[in-house]
Amino acid sequence: MSRPPHNYERIYSGGEMDPHARQFPTPQHYAGTQRVEYLRAGDVRRMRAIKCPDNTLTYKNLLAVSDRDFDKSVRFVRVNDQFIFNIIPIRGLVPGQIGPTRIQREWGQFSINKEVVVEAMSDSVVDARSNVFLSRMDIEVSFMSSAQERAISVDSEEICKLVKTSFEKQIFTRGQPFLFDFCGNNLKAVVVGLAAVPLDVLRDIKPGSSPDIGGGGDPFLQDSALYGMLSSITTLFVTKAPGSLINLKGAAVSRKANKIIQPDFKFEDLGIGGLDQEFSNIFRRAFASRIFPPDLVDKLGIQHAKGILLYGPPGTGKTLMARQIGKMLNAVDPIIVSGPEILNKFVGQSEENVRKLFEPAEKEYREKGDESQLHIIIFDELDAICKQRGSKNDGTGTGDSVVNQMLAKMDGVDQLNNILIIGMTNRKELIDDALLRPGRLEVHIEVGLPDETGRLQIIKIHTAKIRQNEILGEDVNLEELAALTKNYSGAEIAGLVKSASSYAFNRHIKVGSMAELTQDISDMKIMRDDFVKALDEVKPAFGIASEEFEQCAANGIIEFAPSVGELLEKANLFVEQVNHSNRSPLVSLLLYGPSGSGKTALAATIAQRSAYPFVKMVSPEGMIGYTDSQRVAHITKIFNDSYKSPLSLIVIDDIERLLEWVPIGPRFSNSVLQTLLVLIKKQPPKGRRLLIVGTTSERDVLSQMDMLSAFSNEILVENVNTLDEMDRVLRHVRLFDDASDYARVRTDLTTHFEGRLFSIGIKKLLLLIETARQDPEKYERLVEEILVAC
Repeated sequence: MSRPPHNYERIYSGGEMDPHARQFPTPQHYAGTQRVEYLRAGDVRRMRAIKCPDNTLTYKNLLAVSDRDFDKSVRFVRVNDQFIFNIIPIRGLVPGQIGPTRIQREWGQFSINKEVVVEAMSDSVVDARSNVFLSRMDIEVSFMSSAQERAISVDSEEICKLVKTSFEKQIFTRGQPFLFDFCGNNLKAVVVGLAAVPLDVLRDIKPGSSPDIGGGGDPFLQDSALYGMLSSITTLFVTKAPGSLINLKGAAVSRKANKIIQPDFKFEDLGIGGLDQEFSNIFRRAFASRIFPPDLVDKLGIQHAKGILLYGPPGTGKTLMARQIGKMLNAVDPIIVSGPEILNKFVGQSEENVRKLFEPAEKEYREKGDESQLHIIIFDELDAICKQRGSKNDGTGTGDSVVNQMLAKMDGVDQLNNILIIGMTNRKELIDDALLRPGRLEVHIEVGLPDETGRLQIIKIHTAKIRQNEILGEDVNLEELAALTKNYSGAEIAGLVKSASSYAFNRHIKVGSMAELTQDISDMKIMRDDFVKALDEVKPAFGIASEEFEQCAANGIIEFAPSVGELLEKANLFVEQVNHSNRSPLVSLLLYGPSGSGKTALAATIAQRSAYPFVKMVSPEGMIGYTDSQRVAHITKIFNDSYKSPLSLIVIDDIERLLEWVPIGPRFSNSVLQTLLVLIKKQPPKGRRLLIVGTTSERDVLSQMDMLSAFSNEILVENVNTLDEMDRVLRHVRLFDDASDYARVRTDLTTHFEGRLFSIGIKKLLLLIETARQDPEKYERLVEEILVAC
């Protein structure tokens, strides 16, 4: 609050005061009085603001006051306890009046004839109150009015020299505007930053040198200083006001970071989980250079990254990430367009649609150059319009023209440095190579399946409201859910939560009605059992084909011989090798043996016991009717999908059937053969591990095709070759109720074979056993069927 002047009676004499006067007198209250003393430092008085009597003061940053109001020691005044002005006494100005210029009235919000509270200040008062000598001052320049704005190039060092010469020993306040003439241009400056230095330190500084406060050459002491005095040693830095067309050059341009990130931005507000590393890579490669001032980047001779390609499996958050990047940046609102929306049936219209996307950025870049704002264009489903040129044979050439137009706009003759293209696709291999090189979509970020930590973040995001409203059951453990959802994408986790919610809803619907709810609806909870059921209902696209493998090993594994257990133990070593060894990310195993010996069942068992998050089967049953090219595409897709998972296992069943080999001819598909040879030997990407298990009944055929060399390991799967082994199978499946029947079967078969070896596949033997189980005379039927089969 303002305070009354010291020794009020001392200031006014020679006349009586109006007893109804307010606390602070105004001009009409002292008419006819005789002044005997001026206002000194610390004195406060209410005065009236009028229009500035001298237009030349507009460019001097001075406040006109009466030469009969203030003592000679008073050089500054504080108005309304907030705004500090440098004053100049004007002869003839009525005492009790001040004459601010128009820009001073706008800053202090003074109306003409409005009363203000004025406090007198001197150098001694200023020095005692704070560290007011400025070590640094940052100003923001523009033209005096928007109507005068035009593109000019200005030397920042010349502006600094002019400001120091014109306004030395004046007080400046943070946020204060002032005007000055620069080469015939009416420029406006606003103080945006101040750093002050103590008076005792200032005395030790040699003229022409900069203060070194705190060591390290840092001229800042109080970066939060509200006001200070400009001196010859003050370091001045200049920036351009937003929207101004002035192009600043020189060393005095402020090196402050560009605020391309929204000041209130928080990563947790994005609603994206499991993508911390991806965001870090995007920021480093695409936005780090944009934080630095344009002239510094120009000295490095580099250009900002113009394009980002986000690729990866569906549902991993590519589109959501692109949209949120647009929100977090302090840039023009992004243009979001789907790839197919660009295409048009009319000739040339598709290319025109591409050109329209770049028009706003081109217009601003022509006006403002490197000072223009960042323009973001987001392309969803980029592969729809930017396929490899020459890949289409439709005769129109539209696809190639769109790609050419994109290339010309991104990195053509008229290069733009104020655009950022964000493309998204599930099929990176389909996009034209020229679009992926540096200078175009140069930053390639794979948005893969989230790890356990990422899945936990996603689960917390999708259950945030459920937990906030206390609907989540106490027995639900989010960490457990994150561990159980291996290879689930973000979209699949969202579907999992919806499925669990549907089970909770269903509990509160009356039996026999689909429109009536139970009375305890307010007590609804989503329990752990709901999530367990949802896990069986919502399966990951890059997960385990559990139903297919369960069918392959429907009868389980019968260890009728020691070789079966040894085979599974050896296969488990390969599983652990892929899981833990850093030197062998790819291991391939071939199970070979007679037809029906259980190779497929063993491969399925190995796959199920591996506990790998991605387990798929390449089987001829799933490719009936496929052409060679379709088989190649299907096999390639399964292998490409496996590379998106950290741990994968692929079973290639019945390889000779996949190759369409037949003994008559012989005939086989060379394209499928070459595809398998390449893919089985191909190393997975860095950080990915792959185990391949193949099965065949024709090892000699694969040897002739030079395919055995593609597998790193081979294991023989034998038939049931002895009566002891057969007896173990019969007892395992419990064919007979009477234990003596097993001995009778063995005795009869021993008599028939008379010590000779026999061989029968476990698959065939189990089929004969089930046939015999249907006959009332199980014993006779079994012996008869085995003798015929052997």
